[in-house]
Amino acid sequence: MNIITLNDLSKAIVNRLDVDEKEAQRVAGFILDLFGYEDRIIDNILDIEERQLFYMLEEEGMLISGREETTLYNGREWLTHYWQLNRNTILKYAKNGGKRSRNVPSIKRQTMKISKGNDIYSSLSKDMWSARKTNRKKPICYFFNI
Repeated sequence: MNIITLNDLSKAIVNRLDVDEKEAQRVAGFILDLFGYEDRIIDNILDIEERQLFYMLEEEGMLISGREETTLYNGREWLTHYWQLNRNTILKYAKNGGKRSRNVPSIKRQTMKISKGNDIYSSLSKDMWSARKTNRKKPICYFFNI
């Protein structure tokens, strides 16, 4: 079984999420503190911001979500959602093999005057519509200062 160290996870976060090393180290420490000595945790312990971070890491392949169904003594079904570290993927990304190239177009913010008669969508430039279709950097939860 592969052991995920703080260094491994922080390198994987740097390579896949385009954050600086100090921030990645802090996030990796937080994640490993949640998991402790286990490679799987129950979703119920997470708050909204933490879950947002976990979804982001799941999208990158570093976490796997799942659920188990259990029958209670009274015959009802009980669902338990959980998160699991994807050890092989994390180690692969930590070795710089998973470095992501991002072609992020610069999106210039426009100030728009909106009144009752104006259509907001027609006031958007062509660049704004094409930028939405490309793989742009997603907003990240409060853990990252981006």
